[in-house]
Order: sequence, then C-alpha cells, then structure tokens
Amino acid sequence: MNIEALWPWLCYGWLISEGLISLAMRTRRSGGKVQDRGSQLILWVVITAAFLGGDWISQIAPARILAGAEWLRPLSLAILVAGLAIRAVAIVTLGKAFSVNVAIRESQKVQRKGIYRLVRHPSYLGMELAFLAIGLRSRNWACLAWVFILPSLAILYRIYVEEAALHKAFPEEYAEYSRETKRLIPGIF
Repeated sequence: MNIEALWPWLCYGWLISEGLISLAMRTRRSGGKVQDRGSQLILWVVITAAFLGGDWISQIAPARILAGAEWLRPLSLAILVAGLAIRAVAIVTLGKAFSVNVAIRESQKVQRKGIYRLVRHPSYLGMELAFLAIGLRSRNWACLAWVFILPSLAILYRIYVEEAALHKAFPEEYAEYSRETKRLIPGIF
C-alpha cells in the first residue's frame, strides 16, 4: 500500500470524527455552566473555510515552497498523524470533562496529568499541527498561510474564552497551573 494513500483517509476521518465528537460531547446547559461565547461556531466556520479555501488555493496556484519540495508530502503526513494522535490523547485524558463547547461541570477539576503536564491545551496543539500539515502538503505559501493562520486565530480566541472560564472556576489552582505550564508549545508559548 502506498503511504500517500493514507492522506485522504486521515483527513476525512479527522473531519468525520470532529463532527461525531461535536454531536456526542457537547455540554448542555443542564450538565454544566456553558461559557462558550460563540467560540465553537467560530471554530467550525473557520475550519470549513480553511479546508475549502485551502483546497481551492492549492488547485489554482502552483507549489512554490522550496521549489515544490516533494519531501514535504511525507513530512506533512507525519505531522498530521502526530497532531491527530495528540488531539486524541488530550480528549481521552480529559474523559468526561471534555466538551466541544466551553463549559465547566460541577465535578470538574484542573487536569495536570499526562499530556497536560506539557501544555495546557494539547487538544488545540493537535489541531494546529494538523492544519500545519495540510498547509505544508500543498507546498504553496498562500495555502499554508490560509490553512494555518486562519484556524490559529480562531483557536487563540477559543483558548482565551476557555482560560477565562477556567480562571473563574478555579482561580488559584488555574493561575498556578498557568504559571507552570505553557499554552501550546512546551517551554515557549
């Protein structure tokens, strides 16, 4: 089997899984204090725009990153797999505390174990890596910028909303966690 054949399966599988997660792991108002501020809708609109726009740009513009470097294709596949794995581990680690909309449940605690020891938002790190992979695979600067920067802005807004809710629910504990652990990139940001 050609390893390149995995790309569409992983991309479409990721989109389908995000849709299923969105349906199955949404906190209803009766299940917790929802403080989403429209961030879930913004993420979905931006993700859709990134996929559609990125596909359109890659079809009309030639590959120009490093003269269309073919080695970016297998590298992008590895980055995509890493991103999806990080996102999956983050979701599984949170378990019932995971929600696609920003919500705090009564029984919820600040998660500091596993992958959450390295970054505060590993789920979003996984998404960022997946979008980076999609942009790199195009080997097109405009596509890379569209597919990576647009979702990054939406993810940063989502992180802002989520952290405001967590600081409100766990003032001292989350403040300490924020001082000790970076948001998305271990030791950097």
